Order: sequence, then C-alpha cells, then structure tokens
Amino acid sequence: MMKGLLHCGAAVLVAAAFSLGLRAGDKGLMESQYAWPEVAASFVAGADWFPLPAYTDRAGWDRLFGPDAEAVIRRGEKLLEHRWTHIPATAYLAFEREGDRTAMERIEGANRGAFIGLILAELAEGKGRFIDQLLDGAWFASEQTSWVLSAHQPSQRTKRALPDGREHIIDLAGGRFGAIMALAWHFFRAEFDKVDPSVSAAMERAVKRNILDPYLDEDEFRAHWWMGRGNKEGILNNWTPWCVSDVTLAFLLMEKDQERLDRALGYSMYAVDRFLDYIQKDGACEEGPGYWNAAAGKTFDLLQMLYDASGGAFDLTSEPRIRRYGEFISRSYIGNGWVVNFADGAAKASSPAGLIWNYGHQLRSRELEDFGLYSMADRRKGCFRAPGFVGNDAYRAVESVRFNADIHAAVDSLNARVAASSLDEVLAGLRAAVPATTWYPETELCYLRNASGWFLGAKGGYNNESHNHNDIGTCILFIRDTPVLVDAGVGTYTRETFGAGRYEIWSMQCDWHNLPMPGGVPQLFGAGFRARNVACDERKGTFSLDLTGAYPEMADLRSLTRSYRLAMKDTPSLAITDSYHLDRRHGPDIEHFLVQGEVILPGGTFQGRKVEEGSLVIVCADGLAVRMTYPRTLHASVEVRKLDDPRFSSVWGPSLRRISLTSAPDAPLKGTYTIRVAEWK
Repeated sequence: MMKGLLHCGAAVLVAAAFSLGLRAGDKGLMESQYAWPEVAASFVAGADWFPLPAYTDRAGWDRLFGPDAEAVIRRGEKLLEHRWTHIPATAYLAFEREGDRTAMERIEGANRGAFIGLILAELAEGKGRFIDQLLDGAWFASEQTSWVLSAHQPSQRTKRALPDGREHIIDLAGGRFGAIMALAWHFFRAEFDKVDPSVSAAMERAVKRNILDPYLDEDEFRAHWWMGRGNKEGILNNWTPWCVSDVTLAFLLMEKDQERLDRALGYSMYAVDRFLDYIQKDGACEEGPGYWNAAAGKTFDLLQMLYDASGGAFDLTSEPRIRRYGEFISRSYIGNGWVVNFADGAAKASSPAGLIWNYGHQLRSRELEDFGLYSMADRRKGCFRAPGFVGNDAYRAVESVRFNADIHAAVDSLNARVAASSLDEVLAGLRAAVPATTWYPETELCYLRNASGWFLGAKGGYNNESHNHNDIGTCILFIRDTPVLVDAGVGTYTRETFGAGRYEIWSMQCDWHNLPMPGGVPQLFGAGFRARNVACDERKGTFSLDLTGAYPEMADLRSLTRSYRLAMKDTPSLAITDSYHLDRRHGPDIEHFLVQGEVILPGGTFQGRKVEEGSLVIVCADGLAVRMTYPRTLHASVEVRKLDDPRFSSVWGPSLRRISLTSAPDAPLKGTYTIRVAEWK
C-alpha cells in the first residue's frame, strides 16, 4: 500500500474529540487504535488501497468469481431492462399523509438493488455490456436531491418528508447509496470517462453534496444523532456503525483532501466508540440478533475497510470485545431458523452466512466461522451451498466476492464430510463449540439450554433500550427448536412504529409479553423503569430479577421478584415464580403468556383425557404438547390475536394466543404464583 508522509491525522482526531465534548485521555477502542504511532498517517487521501482487482484485471476477477460468474451475469442481464425510476413527491409525502413508508422505499430499493447487481455483473464479465446501464444509474443518482428515506427526512429542519435541497442530511439509505456510488466510481470511472467525463464528475459532486460535506458539517450534528453528539439521551443503535461504515467508505475512496479525510476519520472513530460504550462490553446486542447484521455486522465492515485502507496498521482483530460481539449471533441462534427476538427483531431470521463466516475467519473465532458454514446448509438438498453475492449492501457484495474462493473451499470440505457421514452429523459438529449457557451480565440477557433440547431466553434491562418493548423480565421458551412461549416481535414499520403512538401498538405492550401485571397494572416506557438485582446461575439453570422498579408508582407495588428455573439434568421442566407484595390493590393480578399453539383450558379434553383444574395444555407445532400448571386461585382464559400484518403472519401464521391467568379482584396483597411447564405425558 502507498504510504504518505506523516500528516496531522492524530492532531485532527484530538481536536475533533474536544469539539464533541470528549475529555482528554477518554479514548475508546477505535480512538486508542487510531492514536497509535503511524496509524493515522497510514490513511492517505487518494491512495489506491481497495483490496480487490482493478476492473481491467480480468484474470483476477475470473479467479474470484469462479463458477459463480455465470449466475451473476445472468442476473445482470435481467437488469439491463431496469428502468431507473424517479421517486415522485407524493411517494415521499405518503409517509406524512398515511404513515406509509413503502411507497417511497419500494422504488428506492429497486433502484439500489439494480445498481448493485449491475456492478457485480460487469465485474464478473468485464466486456462493457453493462456499462451504459451503470452509467444511466450513476447519472440518475447524481441528479437526485437526496438519497434519504421518506421516514427519515423529518430530521431536516423543515420536519417534512419531502427532501429540501437547501439542507442535506445522511441516514441509513443515504449512506448506503453513497457507498454504491463510491464503488461504482472506483471501478468504472475510466470506462465512464470514455463515454463522457461529465458522468464521473457528476458522481463526485453528488457524493460530496449528499455524503461528504454533511458528515463534516457540525451544524448537522443535530440531525446526525447517530454520530454520538446530536442525541441528548445518548441512545445509540445500529444506525451508528451502519451509517459510519458506509460514509467512511465513501471518504476513503473519493476524498482527495487529506485534512477532510482526517477529520472524517476522527468523527468516525468517536462515533463508533460511543456506540461500543453504549452497547456494553459483554458483547450482547440489546436490539437483538435481528439487528446484529446492521450493528455488529457493520462494525465489522468498518474495521475491515480500515484495516485494508491502512495497510493493516489499524487492526482490532485480536480485541476480545469485538469477538464477543460477533459471537452473539451464534449464541442467539436457537435452531431450525429460530432466533432470540426480544425487542423489534423477528423470531425467524436468515443469517447472513458469508458475513458471519468472514467475521469469524478474520477474528479467528472457530465458533463464529462454523456458524457461518452452518448457515450455508441446504437441508432440502442435503448439502452445503456457498451463499450468493447479490444483496442490498454494495460493500458486502464485493467483499463476498473477495472471499468467495475460500468459502467454496470450506463448503467443498463440508460436503465431503457429509458424503462420509450425514448432513445432521456435520451440522451438529458445527454447533459443538456453542456453550449450553450464556450470560450477558451488563445487558442482562440470559440463554439457558439443557440436555433435553429446551432453550430458555430471558431478559432484564430497562424500558428505554433501543427498539424497546415494555418487556423487562420476559422470556421465550423453545423445546427441541419448537416455539412454546414466544415474543411476537414487530409488525411492518409505519410512522407510528417510531412515533408518539409506538406504545399504543399491541406488540410493544407489557401485557402482550410473558409477564405479570400486579394489580392489573402494566409496565410503562421510560429509562426509569428497570430491573434490579439481576442474577444468573448458569450451573443451576436459574435467572432471577427484582421487577419492582419496572412498574409505575400507581401500581402501589412494594416488591415483585421473578425467577426462572430450567431443569438442566433431570426430567425437563421450567418453573416461573413471581413473588409480590402490594400496598394497595387496583385490580386482579394477571399472568400473561403468549403462545403460537392451540390452548386447551381446564375442563377440555386432549388425547382422550380431561384437563384438570389448575392446568392447561398448549398444543404446539411438530407434535409437541406441553402442560402448564398454575395455582388454582388463578382463572385461565385465552384470547386469539389475528395477525393480518405479513411481518407477523410470515413468522407465526394467522394468529397468536394470549393466555391470561387472573386472580380474584380481592386476592391477598402478598403472595407467590408459580407456573410450571412440562411436556404432556
């Protein structure tokens, strides 16, 4: 890699840190690494650092794409007919008028996906057949006032959904499109210049207008809360590494001014350090594994590009915290496609196999590398298959090409093992390194798995976490990868999902989670509502917490503790115990449980046997049936929740059911409820 003379990068970082209110010496992982001698100087504006072949190196691209080139080119051929679609004003305004995000996002997503697919196709073939269509896409994007989604445009000073050309802000989509433009410019600008240099010049102006200048504009810290400054509450989430990684790529590829590059890198280091501080050091992603791809995954993308752009001088691959952050996705996988899904994450998630493998490979995590390979299994065909390249992230798409040959070699080795044994045996081996229990003491997440294939996930925390639901103390339970007690997740995003009406949505509320309502009072939203004395005993299979502070003062709740005990060795069972003490009763106590299966209440029959008082049967999928027993002082009822939103129904089917175990209105002010779950025998 070309090295420049020692420049003022470290000094710029220090100045940027003080302008953001950072105390001297208060550096995180990123800033500490960047401050090492010669590291800042290794980032040289205008350097040819990108670790993939030049477009004209056909032998290099043929070697990387290998047997996958033909499929990539065929997909590109279909995109030759793609029409670059202008996003009308009314599509943006639909968010304001009806709360509809999709009217605008559908068009934006189609244009973005086409651009990435065409980049890959031209790199794979190299005959110039896709250049005109790429040129059209680049010209089209250059003429767009903004690349920001309608749902995020209200961060403008106008507070409106329609882009205002007088102000340019950055969001997830804007940064992502900036990265696409930067990569297209990097690979094809010489080809574009053969047609007309105006195209490359227009791309540079557009990226500068929409990405580079806004990132350096301190007046926009107000809108760019994800940089760690414009957010008074200090809450950060996946936006930070996602936006920062894409914006940083654009700077590293397109910025020619060293001072501006240094300043941008200083902002990037600061922002990601604030994010890493916020998410705790135990490695858990408080947004859940559904956001791992955008949170930990984009953090890894950033670390990879910084390593490459610095010629290896910036290197955090040996940092245990980054490794733990990666392995969270492996620990959160339950089985058969199910994952732990507290907060807004989906319970069914397709793991980004190539990214997971590369993360594990680069950080030397056998567990994570194996989980990436595990996620490449094709159970219908009884073999492993390397993942494809096309996605909605341009950097990841070309990175996956870079490591394509290594992944193919690993897949071929696995398939040889399958031929000598079986797919199930190989899959079991790939999960052998995952511990049965994992406790994240700072984030307060607990994962327990016993020898009988029962999986319990439970959480503490507080009710202002990123993508929060009012769900302190809730749990999920799976038996041999079949859901028993579930978390609904989140529906299709609308204006209200992240608006003032968020906690009017049923799936965000306490009473649609596996939680108690002492005196009929639910938990409320707010950082002050939190668990205390959270403890996990991994050997005994217990998790306990004080839930008193999770409920409002109006509950007149003196104390409430919840404990879980998963039988780890003997006959498998789960006991959930709530001990409460009220100063005054406002209504009956209610214990809620959300299930996917059919519920047979006391007095009903199942398999020819009557269900006795104090128990009910949950008939789950895959022939599983469980008995839930509870104090006879509680009355059991069930409510069916129809799922019309496809984001729910695609996971759970047409409905979910809420079990309510309700006390008498004049129940004692102090007492204990123990609910037990065991398989129906």
